Amino acid sequence: MPTGRDQVIHLLRLMQQASCRCPSHSHTYSQAPAIGKTTDYAFEMAVSNIRYGENVTKEVGMDLQNLGMKNVCVMTDKNLAQLPPVKAVLNSLVRNNVNYTVYDSVRVEPTDKSFIDAIEYARRGNFDAFVAVGGGSVIDTCKAANLYSSSPESDFLDYVNAPIGRGKIVTVPLKTLIAVPTTSGTGSETTGIAIFDYEELKAKTGIASRAIKPTLGLIDPMHTLQMPERVVANSGFDVLCHSLESYTALPYHMRSPCPRNPMERPAYQGSNPISDVWAKHALRIVSKYLKRAVKNPDDREARFSMHLASSFAGIGFGNAGVHLCHGMSYPIAGLVKSYRAKDYNVDHPLVPHGLSVVLTSPAVFSFTASMCPERHLEAAEILGADIRTAKIKDAGLVLADTLRKFLFDLNVDDGLAAVGYTTADIPALVKGTLPQGPSTRPGFKDYLGEMQTESCNHRAANHITCAVLQISGNTALKSGCECPRDL
Repeated sequence: MPTGRDQVIHLLRLMQQASCRCPSHSHTYSQAPAIGKTTDYAFEMAVSNIRYGENVTKEVGMDLQNLGMKNVCVMTDKNLAQLPPVKAVLNSLVRNNVNYTVYDSVRVEPTDKSFIDAIEYARRGNFDAFVAVGGGSVIDTCKAANLYSSSPESDFLDYVNAPIGRGKIVTVPLKTLIAVPTTSGTGSETTGIAIFDYEELKAKTGIASRAIKPTLGLIDPMHTLQMPERVVANSGFDVLCHSLESYTALPYHMRSPCPRNPMERPAYQGSNPISDVWAKHALRIVSKYLKRAVKNPDDREARFSMHLASSFAGIGFGNAGVHLCHGMSYPIAGLVKSYRAKDYNVDHPLVPHGLSVVLTSPAVFSFTASMCPERHLEAAEILGADIRTAKIKDAGLVLADTLRKFLFDLNVDDGLAAVGYTTADIPALVKGTLPQGPSTRPGFKDYLGEMQTESCNHRAANHITCAVLQISGNTALKSGCECPRDL
């Protein structure tokens, strides 16, 4: 297996060769700033420092000692508190004489209340550094605790994204935050994003600012060996959609408004030549390794590769942004009734984030393909589709068909129905999506109901897609309907 260093060198070489094949991207990367422009003319790449290696967690104590930290808060959840990743962190702190306190009350799929509980704990503790050990829920909670403990006079909604919050720009200096991810999905160790459920509206929102990204991400693939099968699958679905959405996001130079000051440039800026490289490379890893990582817990090459892919995709979407899969996922997770995902030890109904995101992906990319069909076809090819005879007008259908087959292979076949939703829930799901934005295609709000309805049953939608492709004369499907399962 190539080392992390080899993969990074490979990526840097790819960046030098990067070209923009989507028509909406062409002839635009050389644009110079123009006075009075209504759309942006620049993009920034902001990412945490990353250190990758087997058992690299043992270095966290040395890092904090080198920085002179005296009072450290270790954040995790109750499931992880007694497991090897947290023990490795605490042992390293003890060996290096770093004083610490453990906060293990992080909620899986955090809410505004659980964020506030962690913030109040951090404010009382007067910590000079934080270590987050866990998945995206833990790392995002720790980002919020760091931000608001560094700005003790701020109201909770001050930094929460508009329209739910005030969306203020973060100007205060934050404390050191080291993230130790234990799942292979969110990429939160690389981003300035913290997501939570806003319980009053039963919708997800978050905080988005480059200022809150971790100081350092310790990417230790040994932690992935503890992950149960469905956690591996659902985390991998998040990597899949991060890659696809950032690669097909609205280009940075089409985003409006143009910031009056660089400080106003958002964390999510649109696809760009650098984020494209990370997104495509992560997608290739997902295509090659996710099924192996799910089906064989002893396949270290697959699990270690997916751990890197999570960070690669995080670098991509953390700067380019995501769109409809994530926007539509928030009410799916927020309005959950009684569904509890397998392999998640929680005391509340839960649709895991990655699962809530991927369930609508076939319908979403059928819808968005007209804005950038070449990129949709390229993504389908990376995921295993034979596109040699595919028609450009069918790009969305080809990618949707490819995604459904990918999900079938990983035992996700019933769409929203599998997590407890029916067509009667569509109006509420649409309402919950509306505040989220963004979409690459204008007028998306008029089609949300159709996309949610199509997402209710993947098997039925797959037969329809196959039929449409055959009627159109598209021979990307080799012979007849190749739906993986009969209705």
